[in-house]
Amino acid sequence: MQINQNIMAFNAQRNLSQTQNDMAGTLEKLSSGFRINRAADDAAGLSISEQLRSEVGGLQQAQRNSQDGISVVQTAEGALSEVHDMLQRMRDLSVQAENTATTDTESRDAIQAEIDQLAEEIDRISETTAFSGQNLLDGTFGLQDEVTGTSDAIDADTNIAGEDGEVTLSLGGEVEEAGVTFDVPEDGDGNLDTDALETLAGNIEDQLNGVGDNDVTFSAAASVNSDGDVVVDVTAEGLESGQTFEVEFGGSVGDFGTVRGEQGEEALLQVGANEGENLTLSIGQMDASTLGVDDLDVAENAGAAIAALDDAIGDVSAQRSELGARQNRLDHTIANLSVTTENLQASESRIRDADMASEMVDFTRHQVLQQSGTAMLAQANQVPQSVLSLLQ
Repeated sequence: MQINQNIMAFNAQRNLSQTQNDMAGTLEKLSSGFRINRAADDAAGLSISEQLRSEVGGLQQAQRNSQDGISVVQTAEGALSEVHDMLQRMRDLSVQAENTATTDTESRDAIQAEIDQLAEEIDRISETTAFSGQNLLDGTFGLQDEVTGTSDAIDADTNIAGEDGEVTLSLGGEVEEAGVTFDVPEDGDGNLDTDALETLAGNIEDQLNGVGDNDVTFSAAASVNSDGDVVVDVTAEGLESGQTFEVEFGGSVGDFGTVRGEQGEEALLQVGANEGENLTLSIGQMDASTLGVDDLDVAENAGAAIAALDDAIGDVSAQRSELGARQNRLDHTIANLSVTTENLQASESRIRDADMASEMVDFTRHQVLQQSGTAMLAQANQVPQSVLSLLQ
């Protein structure tokens, strides 16, 4: 029997201390709801759960981005719906004006006045329709498909032909250098000639090969179609099957037949949690000039006005169809993001969250051990006092 070292008390104290530490850990898990509160709890689990948490946060923001994208599409589509209505009204008026048997000069003048006002309203809608400070219908949002000439200038439509793939020549997109100029020389009478077209094609070809991929070679040929428009055919060689190659530069046709390039930006919707998971969104220019209804004359040629309006209605319908398809795609994107987010959150929960039922069982066990340990430590501390009975 020893009194200098109370081994039983030391043992009881050690077990009680361990029980208190375990109880503190259980209380932390119960109060936070997490099984892993610090790296020491589970280093590998913490690393994995943090990666999952980052992915979930990115996916949730991607959902909001996609919803914003739908708002952009709905804003543009709503404006185009009104443009559609005005074009339909302009066509009805043109059909009325074509009926010369029952409309006199005064009536046609009144019809012309309303058509002119509707054309001006189309221009106003094109200039003012915006989302978050970005104009949507003036040709500056996203990528454009064609170069549209200003007054007294040539019109240049770009036709693309790819070999074993697809080539997209987009005006209004990305280019490292601004100020790209394509000069179209004229002959002595001020008209385009064969040499001028060859010069135009050569300039465009040089520019494409300058900004394109090293493995892709572009060639261009320019001609004048039956409507007097300059058509540039671009052919790409070196593309692989299924590959899409985009060459993007901005510009418009100037008064002297010059395409002046400007640096532009793609309209990107980030619809994923990681780099490169995005969609491009482009909306064409929808003013009266681009639609070809800015200079209708129903008094002189109502039939031509009807044909022009039919083309304009078709253009607006095509743009609205594209927007509708993009909105449906974004709806499915949001649904997929929601499912993916749910699954990743479930994975993170299984790794990081505490099992409350199991932790309560542990907490109850630790409570009992703490109470019994405290009682046993008190009993162990009383053992040395039994030596006093030997001294009596």
